[in-house]
Amino acid sequence: MIHKNFMLLNAMKGVAMGIAEVIPGVSGGTIAFITGIYERLLKSIKAIHPNLITIWKKEGFAFFWKALDGSFLISLLGGMATGLVFGIFTITHLMETHPEPLWGFFFGLIVASIFVMSKEVVKWDLQLVISLLIGALVAYVITIISPTEGSTNLLYVYLAGTLAICALMLPGISGSFILLLMGMYTIIIPLVKGLLTSPSLSSFLIIGVFALGCLTGLTGFSRVLTWLFTKYKTVTFASMIGFLIGSLNKIWPWRNVTAIADKVSGNVQTINDYGLLKSLDKETYKILAEQNVLPSNYLMGEAKVGLTIFSLIAGLLIVLLISYLNNNKVNE
Repeated sequence: MIHKNFMLLNAMKGVAMGIAEVIPGVSGGTIAFITGIYERLLKSIKAIHPNLITIWKKEGFAFFWKALDGSFLISLLGGMATGLVFGIFTITHLMETHPEPLWGFFFGLIVASIFVMSKEVVKWDLQLVISLLIGALVAYVITIISPTEGSTNLLYVYLAGTLAICALMLPGISGSFILLLMGMYTIIIPLVKGLLTSPSLSSFLIIGVFALGCLTGLTGFSRVLTWLFTKYKTVTFASMIGFLIGSLNKIWPWRNVTAIADKVSGNVQTINDYGLLKSLDKETYKILAEQNVLPSNYLMGEAKVGLTIFSLIAGLLIVLLISYLNNNKVNE
């Protein structure tokens, strides 16, 4: 019964990670941290190595499964796959219909995550403050970079998968947002949808190459992060807190679009008339720049202040509750 409960709880954490990765600006790594599985996930991924086959042959499947932490990894990945599918079909719909409360929820989640992660640093010094500031600056700069044009060139697809999965493993930096910056979000997400509804050989090939890039980045970057946690744990935590702080720029619920680019001609247009913007087909342009504003200056639609604040508080409380339950479990 305990094993079944563990698998179910772990799968639910994976679902939350999968959903988060569909949202540009929200990191699955953040979810992994606040649910108490981040370091275990890194160790499990690091264990994926050709030597595992040798262990299987010499020691048997049971020893191989234990070395891999198989039950943990399989239940988590299964949950993530479920969360990704749910996110692609549901969260993207909410992003279109109720973006302000959705961003509010994740804004609250990130703010609470900053508080939870800061408790991991017992004593702040100049080195840790500098690490935090550098992390915040890096994340902030990433959020204001203008997206490039995407491509279905297989080498570029492979690179996109490698970089996106590395971002997934860093709290504060979203894999989806990296895809957005590379111009690949509007290519990969529709292809995944198409693969689930009406599969084709071309879409299968592109997603397969993307998945191979993800696998490469996953196995390589997990070793880097594990080494950092082993040698420079507090500095790494401080940098990750900085990443979270810097990422808040992208998650602010009320943002006015200030510049777009036509996907066909590449022409850049400054936005002054929001009525004109709403009349355009979203598939014909990409957003180059946005400006964070107060609800009273929000021009992209109804501000939904009450619902957004409620969602923000819900995000805060959920993270604090998860942190409280994890702490109690550790102390038992």
